[in-house]
Amino acid sequence: MHQSPPQAWSAARPGRRFLHVLALAAFAFASLAPYPASAQEEHLSILRAKFQAGLEAIVRDYEGVAALHVVDLTTGERFAVRDDLVFPQASAIKVPILLELFRRAESDPGLLRRRVEMTDEVRTGGSGVLNVLTDGGSALSLEDYAIYMILHSDNTATNVLIDALGMDAINALSASLGAPRTLLRRRMIRPEESARGNENVSTPREAALVMEKIARCELPMSQAACARVREILEVPKGGPIRTPVPSSVPIAFKPGGITGVATVWGLVGVPDRPYVLVVMSNYGGDGGAVIEAASALAYGYFSRLSGITEHGTRVPLDVKRRVLGGSRR
Repeated sequence: MHQSPPQAWSAARPGRRFLHVLALAAFAFASLAPYPASAQEEHLSILRAKFQAGLEAIVRDYEGVAALHVVDLTTGERFAVRDDLVFPQASAIKVPILLELFRRAESDPGLLRRRVEMTDEVRTGGSGVLNVLTDGGSALSLEDYAIYMILHSDNTATNVLIDALGMDAINALSASLGAPRTLLRRRMIRPEESARGNENVSTPREAALVMEKIARCELPMSQAACARVREILEVPKGGPIRTPVPSSVPIAFKPGGITGVATVWGLVGVPDRPYVLVVMSNYGGDGGAVIEAASALAYGYFSRLSGITEHGTRVPLDVKRRVLGGSRR
């Protein structure tokens, strides 16, 4: 085929030459542009799939029955395994009791300071220091009983609060928060009631929703009351959810355990990537090991996402906040 010399092509077709230069420039510019968001989304999808698979393996390998629900509080993404099953809650049911106390105090300012005398008639099993105080020698405020209930899982303190608030009111609050199957059905340490099947229950999905509302302060109470609830839940204490997480990371949580049952409702404050973790198990086995394994996996996943850029690199959080904060203004 006959080809025109370059000079003739250039002279005869100046418009075509201009388009050719434009195409080269566009290609060069495109090669310098950021990767499209969809490219990084593929990376994140791989991480999410690995995390979900790990959670499923933990639940599958448990010798009893286990279930869980995780919420990424940054993106709203949820990871769940059997999260609609109903489980006995043991002491984790004390979270709604704490919420109802501070909700009620909004309309009754003296409620938190109301004192109840510690007597032999009030005491119940499953208590610590309250069990050895002298009969009638002390009178604690309801707020102090709430601290004992969460920090020491004290059952005397819990029963004092149930009597002061009423089971129906506590359950009504749970239902209003989107957790109608989260039910307080009996006072603490009532084995006869447990034998009849009258158990305090919830599901991982509902418990996670309640903890998410605490994290976002989407509760029927003031910001100050919400902050106080979280502060009480964050008072340092031990437990399987705490073991794999560095002590510098705050965890607002309440565990529960009775024979054959282990539960935890948790809110983990990983900087830049907080999350909710709820784990429940029954039918025996080492439920604490399941909680610890799920906690280790979740912390590994969310700490890997803490401080990342859109390309998966990690920068100091103060730099990330300064740069992204400036770009939004």
